Amino acid sequence: MSAMIEKVLIANRGEIALRILRACRELGIKTVAVHSEADRDLKHVLLADESVCIGPAAAMQSYLNVPALISAAEVTDTVAIHPGYGFLSENADFAERVEKSGFIFIGPRPETIRLMGDKVSAIAAMKEAGVPCVPGSDGPIDDNKKRTLELAREIGYPIMIKSSGGGGGRGMRVVHSEATLLNAIALTKAEAAAAFNNDMVYMEKYLENPRHVEFQVLADQMGNAIHLGERDCSMQRRHQKVVEEAPAPGITEAQRREIGERCAAACRSIGYRGAGTFEFLYENGQFYFIEMNTRVQVEHPVTEMVTGVDIVKEQILIAAGEPLRYRQEDIQMRGHAIECRINAEHPETFMPSPGKITDFHAPGGPGVRIETHIYSGYTVPCHYDSMIGKLITHGEDRDSAVARMCNALRETIIEGIHSNIKLQRSIMRDGAFLAGGTNIHYLEKMLGL
Repeated sequence: MSAMIEKVLIANRGEIALRILRACRELGIKTVAVHSEADRDLKHVLLADESVCIGPAAAMQSYLNVPALISAAEVTDTVAIHPGYGFLSENADFAERVEKSGFIFIGPRPETIRLMGDKVSAIAAMKEAGVPCVPGSDGPIDDNKKRTLELAREIGYPIMIKSSGGGGGRGMRVVHSEATLLNAIALTKAEAAAAFNNDMVYMEKYLENPRHVEFQVLADQMGNAIHLGERDCSMQRRHQKVVEEAPAPGITEAQRREIGERCAAACRSIGYRGAGTFEFLYENGQFYFIEMNTRVQVEHPVTEMVTGVDIVKEQILIAAGEPLRYRQEDIQMRGHAIECRINAEHPETFMPSPGKITDFHAPGGPGVRIETHIYSGYTVPCHYDSMIGKLITHGEDRDSAVARMCNALRETIIEGIHSNIKLQRSIMRDGAFLAGGTNIHYLEKMLGL
């Protein structure tokens, strides 16, 4: 381990903050936990070497408060800052501020985050790197209405209008006919300007029944890059992932090698650094790039389980200036892993369910892993995302991973609040899920939404 990083400030909360703390502990690195006034009793705050309160419960005044985070790093003599996922993890201005303040940002360079954060520039970069993309406008839609209509005819309906700065299912609109195209573009531009302060939109072919398949990559600062195979994240509700698995059912070794190598080559082309994920829509045997996440993903544990690579530790080592410890030929997919996101929400209405957990019992047994910050007596606050944990199982094949997940879900006890465990149990028993290869619309149809 390089002596460059002696202390890491964890600029996040919940299960990912605890995950980062554990990785730092294994590497012999001291940790600083920052927290809001509502999060004094978080598990990682109690376990960290140091902790700093950075503001009130509201995220804008705490976890999104850049001056407070930088000040916390300064007063604790921190060397590096790990942003986790969500909050400021893909904020190029934050990454730049971290580096200009003299700290190491455990993630990509600010200019890379900007490049991949703008979907128009990201698609252009991926096309140049040879990554397959969805047929589309190849850039922002301008004010030439005649040219826009002609381009839409060439792409073919239905068409998706997408905001360049959007994400999480926002800033998107499907158009099925030419009669509604121009009005849809105007509406999307207005929504994008209000939500993202960027009214740039573009067009691409709308794939009607695709799967969501993504590739995990790692790249160091010396120009080395590898992929860690793919994950299927098609089980979604309102564009939010519910179940993830690795490897993706039905993807051949030849497909994995071809697309994975193109993703690694793209990392080398854009000078990528750290962990990242290339997200694709997959339909009729074809992959279509949609975006790159320039951070660690919520679902990274399934890849860790099938490859044996600790992605969070690799992030830290890369940031410390270490070369990649793996070559592509070292990466072998072993068995199958499934992750169920556990949310504090009503399993039928999906309304958030904050409150005190009166009793919590974690599952166990071979091939079972749980990533959570909750404990008996912990109060789930109402101010943040409803995810309170992730349940991961691994088996020699998909059937055994599913069987272990069914057992683990039955063993998990969370009392005092509602959770979506009932929903996850029903998914694990669903015939189409058991067959593998459901598309991104399946769960909503299954729920009658």
